[in-house]
Amino acid sequence: MAKREEAVNMTDQFAEFKELKNIDKTTLISVLEESFRSVLAKMFGNDDNFDVIVNPDKGDCEIYQNLEVVPDGEVENPNTQISLSDAQADDDPDAEIGEDHTRKIDFAKFGRRAILNLRQTLASKILDLQKDAVYNKFKELEGELVTGEVYQVWKREVLLLDDEKNELLLPKDQQIPTDVYRKGETVRAVVHNVDNKNNNPKITVSRTSEVFLRRLFELEVPEIHDGLIVIRKVARVPGERAKIAVESYDDRIDPVGACVGVKGARIHGIVRELRNENIDVIPYTNNPQLLIQRALSPAKISSMRLDDEAKHAEVFLRPEEVSLAIGKGGLNIKLATMLTDYSIDVYRDLDVEEEDIYLDEFKDEIDEWIIEALKEMGCTTAKSVLRTPREQLIEQADLEEDTVDNILAILREEFEE
Repeated sequence: MAKREEAVNMTDQFAEFKELKNIDKTTLISVLEESFRSVLAKMFGNDDNFDVIVNPDKGDCEIYQNLEVVPDGEVENPNTQISLSDAQADDDPDAEIGEDHTRKIDFAKFGRRAILNLRQTLASKILDLQKDAVYNKFKELEGELVTGEVYQVWKREVLLLDDEKNELLLPKDQQIPTDVYRKGETVRAVVHNVDNKNNNPKITVSRTSEVFLRRLFELEVPEIHDGLIVIRKVARVPGERAKIAVESYDDRIDPVGACVGVKGARIHGIVRELRNENIDVIPYTNNPQLLIQRALSPAKISSMRLDDEAKHAEVFLRPEEVSLAIGKGGLNIKLATMLTDYSIDVYRDLDVEEEDIYLDEFKDEIDEWIIEALKEMGCTTAKSVLRTPREQLIEQADLEEDTVDNILAILREEFEE
């Protein structure tokens, strides 16, 4: 009966540790064994002659002490030796001098102090394990979306709790400027940084990172999630405006249309999440001239000069297009610079006359693929083509001489009239 009560007592000691999250059974058994051995070492000087068998499923632990059998009256260290008569009386009638005698230890008999010491040791080791588990989990989640509930709002940061009550910190500089947080509401962000200074995991999340925008598109656009469309470049001023360049691996898929969705259904969800941040989606190209042209949208470029080595572009536009290229507060050109990795200077093209005509107006006379080739050079108007040297048109647009001569004739004729 006494042994049964002892078993129940030991089960109570394990109760709060049995259902630990993020800690596998093998690790838990190892920690429990280490904790018992730590307490035994303090009580007996060392734990070398003890066997500890942990069974967390049943909530008990068996401890055995291995003692050397010595003649009666010659026991020098009772922690490592036992007299022959005591060994024979301890359920081992066949004991002989020089052999080992194994004695079962009832840990509960060591008293409250030993049990309290064990619980404290266990709690400390389990806490360290839990911290390591949290750190490892979120370290693998860096750059991934997480959701948390607002628990506390401070001046410089917001404390979020995820479903497992892990603490996520959202600093002020990682918040969208127009964000307003209220206790209890749900917030989405990406894991920005995880460190473990002094074995104290600190998980920082962000809503201003360009990665956050990427993950939202992956969430809303199945073609991106499936790898059919890839996000090549992202430029963002949080809470204001963003530009994103996308490319499709399937010619049948329009990458811009897929990202925007029918009547803007897909992109509207992202815009709402970003507190009405304007998002421009453009098709990506390896051609820097065309990428710059698209990045400066909605402005229409007349001509452009590039210095690829210096990563510098001089862009010429009609006077009325300059303000569109620069954007409110210089935002459009800033984002275009971020997206293309080119420094961009914008100039008014004073040579462009009012009667200049965009090339798209000549689709009835010039094949569309030729117009696109000229636009990729940065020539979007008739006058910009006429000002470009004939040899440059042949080489950069990859056109036949006769084709270029025909184009020039068509354009000149328009203005001669």
